Amino acid sequence: MADMRAFRDEVIGWAAGGPGEVASDLAVRLGVRTAVLLEGRSDLAAVETLAARRGRDLAAEGVCVVPMGGAMSVGRYADLLGPPGLGLRLAGLCDEGEQRFYDRGLERAGAPRRNFFVCVSDLEDELIRALGPAEVEEVVRAEGDIRAWQTFLHQPAQHGRPREQQLRRFLGTKKGRKIRYGRLLVEALEPEQVPAPLDDLLTSL
Repeated sequence: MADMRAFRDEVIGWAAGGPGEVASDLAVRLGVRTAVLLEGRSDLAAVETLAARRGRDLAAEGVCVVPMGGAMSVGRYADLLGPPGLGLRLAGLCDEGEQRFYDRGLERAGAPRRNFFVCVSDLEDELIRALGPAEVEEVVRAEGDIRAWQTFLHQPAQHGRPREQQLRRFLGTKKGRKIRYGRLLVEALEPEQVPAPLDDLLTSL
């Protein structure tokens, strides 16, 4: 039985230059109506975790969450999945510094901008600020990463940096860590702490 994950994998392959017939077929069979475009897999982990916490089954709602592997790919994905391609409704998150890529790509595809929500730096930054550095450090401790964190803090490049920046950088220093903490930080949030861009995205779907 094909599922939304299979559709997502086909879309990623299609965007990389592969054929799109299977993705098109799966979109119809699965009743896909919305594609959520995210920069990376840590964003995917955060969105899926929040959806699960709220008791939502995005796949059953016809929503496919797609990690693009970088903001500069948004035009390609918008062409394939939006009005020029499969005709899906598009939504997503973007970093403030990458907003121009989204504006240009969505405009070229004739896709509305209203369901894309902007993170100030990136989603990790939003989550760290929402929880506060002390709470994030408690999550790091609970995950058994406190020694790695303390070693990281002793690096000369980290001296004098705000704790939020240090934490954000730490999450990106090891393969897979950002993805893992994308889930863990969302799990640690109280309902009223959910960052506005993430909350607005889920509400829009």
